[in-house]
Amino acid sequence: MKSLLFIAALLLGVTPEMALAAGQERGEAGQSGSTVPLSRVLAMIAQRYPGRQLNTTMGEAAGRPVYIVQWQLTNGRIVMLTVDARSGQIVGQ
Repeated sequence: MKSLLFIAALLLGVTPEMALAAGQERGEAGQSGSTVPLSRVLAMIAQRYPGRQLNTTMGEAAGRPVYIVQWQLTNGRIVMLTVDARSGQIVGQ
């Protein structure tokens, strides 16, 4: 299934990380266990930090999958948030 997402990503010009995040959002568990859907993570961030998402990628921190979210606050300031992809908790800023 991931290979199909990768091929679709190439055809649509989407990064593989975005395709993987979209697949996980539909409930497809990654190799390292299930993750919180990106849409839920972004909604939680928006409640805590009013603003908008600029970019998101998947990464790893301390052996756990994380979302690395580039977020623009309403005052224009840009912050990088690291969110544990399994729990949905912000673990770094």
